[in-house]
Amino acid sequence: MSDSTKFSNQKEILGHPQGLFYLFFAELWERFSFYGMRALLTLYMVNVIFEALSTRDYAAAAVYASYGSLVYASTVIGGKISDSILGMRQSIFLGGILMSLGHFVLAIENDIAFFLALAFIIVGNGFFKPNISTFVGTLYEEGDTRKDSGFTIFYMGINIGGAISPLLCGWLGATYGWHYGFGLAGIGMLTGLLFFWSGIKKNVFGDRGLPPSQEVYEKKIMGIPQKTLIPILCFLAAPIIAFLLYSYKSLGGEGTLFEETNIVNLLFYVIGILVILYLGSIMLKATKDERKKLFMAVLITFFMTIFWGFHELHGSVITLFAARNVNLTLINASQTNALNSIFIVLLSIPISIMWTYLAKKKINPRTPYKFGMGLVLAGLSFYILSLSGGSADENGMVPFTYLLLLYFLISVGELFMSPVGLSKITDLSPKRIVAFMMGVWFLSSAYAFQIVGFISKELAIESTDSNVGGLDTLNIYLDGFSLIAKYSLVAGAVVLVFAPLMKRLMGNVH
Repeated sequence: MSDSTKFSNQKEILGHPQGLFYLFFAELWERFSFYGMRALLTLYMVNVIFEALSTRDYAAAAVYASYGSLVYASTVIGGKISDSILGMRQSIFLGGILMSLGHFVLAIENDIAFFLALAFIIVGNGFFKPNISTFVGTLYEEGDTRKDSGFTIFYMGINIGGAISPLLCGWLGATYGWHYGFGLAGIGMLTGLLFFWSGIKKNVFGDRGLPPSQEVYEKKIMGIPQKTLIPILCFLAAPIIAFLLYSYKSLGGEGTLFEETNIVNLLFYVIGILVILYLGSIMLKATKDERKKLFMAVLITFFMTIFWGFHELHGSVITLFAARNVNLTLINASQTNALNSIFIVLLSIPISIMWTYLAKKKINPRTPYKFGMGLVLAGLSFYILSLSGGSADENGMVPFTYLLLLYFLISVGELFMSPVGLSKITDLSPKRIVAFMMGVWFLSSAYAFQIVGFISKELAIESTDSNVGGLDTLNIYLDGFSLIAKYSLVAGAVVLVFAPLMKRLMGNVH
């Protein structure tokens, strides 16, 4: 089938390929599971896993950062294996099964099970996340102006799942116990796999996502076909990753001991060097035009890393701040994790329509300008939160309104950057390495969690009192938010100043 026939034969819904909406629901339920678990994770570690430690905030921050980093770093490996061996379909199925297993193991009330569950989610996400996002890009012909809008719709699906799950999982966790919330997250993951399987059965994806070479797919190593060997290796990798995470628990959480034994941080130095070397070799073989576009793909990934480093504080510092220093209304601290996704859902369609309208008027800002504005909005969100101390009561509790403003502004910034960046990675990358580059894009989130870990440790509260709070903790948090605001505003200003140069490097990619 020719490329033109492949695209022209696609059935459409609301002006987009039908397959987009099957991927939309598959990702919606996968994100339901991921964000439902994340909403409970830091609070569960602080109040259960590390409850007896005076440095429980520090220990929880170390595990949360390592978990988040490994979750997204695994996408580089998963993307590469998909490109060369499994193809997107099999990678998505393998990832979904491993993540489902991880969520259900989380429902077991046991410390070792807890770390093993995190390991299964890490490995599974590496196969699922980069491939389902890349799959969306394959539905559109090169140069199709609907692609940005399509990715924004897909992004809305992510955030519908992210909006509902913290509310439901957070309620279950608070009302019936932590593990009921974790169990519901597992059911969400299985539901996502069913939607993807349904799309394949109805042939809405055509021949997309199949293994790149059946010969390589069936090739035997030590007598085992690669299609079977890879899942075996994934299951064997989980206990090793679990051991790395469990070391934080077994070492007792002392700060200096953590730093000396943080193998995950060392691992990320190695990963970063290897990725840079591999990208360098690719650029040497690329054409001049490809080289410029690849450079821009790496550059926007770098700026996305800065944004995610501040954004992903929602699951750690911001959740603890909400629990200790915010007068919450109607929802509990874990459920505040839904606010970002609620704003994304409410704003996705209006902003998507805005981009389409501006494109028709030929005044749609190029990607570098959108990135600069996104970083400025992130800085403003933390600046406003840093001012909340002026409205604190005698117990150090601030009005809920400030938290709502933070989530509103940073959500707008996210919509200016993340879905647009997703789309541009597929445009800027040579087709032969597009899944790998999508993995590199998600690697930005992995390094962002290293930033999250650093900030969370700096803002850790030393106490074994589960009700810790007051003016002292408020001042620690607000000083941190003020610094974050300054760094984000400076980064945004730098991008806006150099946007004209970056625009030229992108060539015909908008």
